[in-house]
Amino acid sequence: MAGGVLPPLRALRTLRTCALVAAAGSSCLPRPSCVFPPVWRTCPVRTLQLSPASCAGHNKWSKVKHIKGPKDEARAKMFHKLSMMIKIAVKDGGSNPDLNLNLAQLLEQCRNKNMPKASVDAIIKSAEKAKPASQHMFEVRGPGGCLLLIEVLTDNMSRTQQDIKRLLVKNGAMLSDGARNNFNRRGVVLVPGQDVTTERALELAIEAGAEDVQETEDEEETPHLQFFCDMTELKKVRGALEVLGMQVMSAGVEFVPRTLLSLDQQQLDAASTLIEALSDSPDVIRVWDNIQADS
Repeated sequence: MAGGVLPPLRALRTLRTCALVAAAGSSCLPRPSCVFPPVWRTCPVRTLQLSPASCAGHNKWSKVKHIKGPKDEARAKMFHKLSMMIKIAVKDGGSNPDLNLNLAQLLEQCRNKNMPKASVDAIIKSAEKAKPASQHMFEVRGPGGCLLLIEVLTDNMSRTQQDIKRLLVKNGAMLSDGARNNFNRRGVVLVPGQDVTTERALELAIEAGAEDVQETEDEEETPHLQFFCDMTELKKVRGALEVLGMQVMSAGVEFVPRTLLSLDQQQLDAASTLIEALSDSPDVIRVWDNIQADS
């Protein structure tokens, strides 16, 4: 679609199978276990599971929040979350990015977000000397029955647990054991989506060995593409996309919901308020959800 405008996410879900065959070329790759129309039986190819945006996180809320915070405040919060993730990476794999892939990916994210190098270096040094902190995941059922995973890093679990419970009660949510079963851990590679057509996105996913490709936006509504893959294939898919000329903005393991839940506007607003309140908590690193945010 030369010169065309990037279609909405819905287009990724409604492409005809012939588009995938054309993008895949004549390669005959392992056939998925699901049943396909007769044309697929005559020419088996590896398919992309094109589906609604299912990656949890804060990006989708840029369209449902009524009021956006000042950019400086949002920038400070983003830097705070990155610093917490760096501390976890250093705690798990050491302070040498050459030997710690997770830390190397976070440092790349910091560069992409223009986080000062001096600040990053200071965070790494403080993480090496900091007293032990524990990582924990809270499983939650929120407004309308949506499911949330709340990842925290704290040196005082009792305090953090009280804060989380207070926010849940205030916003009509509760702890719910088993919510994590609705999420899979998958590798996710994020690249810029400007001027990339749907056909090209499909070609890139097939050539890189990704299982899925989806559109998303950041806080400033800049388009991006997310390539999903098995956790063990993350490094391979990232490298393949770079060879194909794509600028990798981030690559890591995320919790992706197995099924999505649609909420009415009142429930969506309540869920947005809850997620925003949780994200503002100083001990919370990330919040994952299974909410279908309609565009």
